[in-house]
Amino acid sequence: MDVTREKHTADASPITVSGTTSVAQVTETLPLTGERTAPGIWHENYWFARHDAAYRWITANLPIEPDGRVLDAGCGEGYGAELLRRAGASSVTGLDYEDTTLRHVRRVYPQVNVAEGNLVQTPFADRAFTTVTSLQTIEHLWEQPRFVAECARILAPQGTLVLSTPNRLTFPSGNWYHTRELTADEFVELLEPYFEITQALGLHHGARLTRWETQYGSCVEAQLAAGHDQWDDDLAGLVRSTTYEDFEIRPGDLDGSLDLILVATTAG
Repeated sequence: MDVTREKHTADASPITVSGTTSVAQVTETLPLTGERTAPGIWHENYWFARHDAAYRWITANLPIEPDGRVLDAGCGEGYGAELLRRAGASSVTGLDYEDTTLRHVRRVYPQVNVAEGNLVQTPFADRAFTTVTSLQTIEHLWEQPRFVAECARILAPQGTLVLSTPNRLTFPSGNWYHTRELTADEFVELLEPYFEITQALGLHHGARLTRWETQYGSCVEAQLAAGHDQWDDDLAGLVRSTTYEDFEIRPGDLDGSLDLILVATTAG
């Protein structure tokens, strides 16, 4: 049995980021199974925007070199890898373990390279990439330290790693796709044997979502309390209209954040 249980099956669950980069209009999507998020599904839009914002933060705030080699590990539907490609990297590879997912990425994002493999034992050579991203993935893995070690192996000297994960202190309990959720301290402890952490950030609701929650209560709890066909108009309208700009990513108050994001570099 595969020792990983990654985000390749869709209810997975973003600093305010400005920019004009957008993912191409998606005309097909992967089926929702409760583990992976995808664009173009209205009742999944909050979670998609939350993921999207983290990718947008990367493209707006971290250098994507024209000759860079980028890996999106656990690429899922592929929208994040496509955003990284559009940011200017000469080569972007999406790694996933499921063939159905990779066939979808090939069709919808044909300029993204794809590779099939296990995240803790990838098919790549040592020092193959200048940047590795893996967002909302590590909580799905049985062997988290082994995955971090593998990222260190395939990153070039002074390469950049960006990982994100739900904050165990604020994320709703009971997601059976998650083998181990992390606090900020646990997340940092996991990376420190292999990497120098350069930024520790938290994702939070921005002003519009905060105002809505002041009036109506937690929008996450409201979405989880009932099927989307039972949502009232206020909640349905909020979910439909949420974009990456409705989230903020910033240092400080990591324990109160929704998601945790670490940026780290290899020695050398």
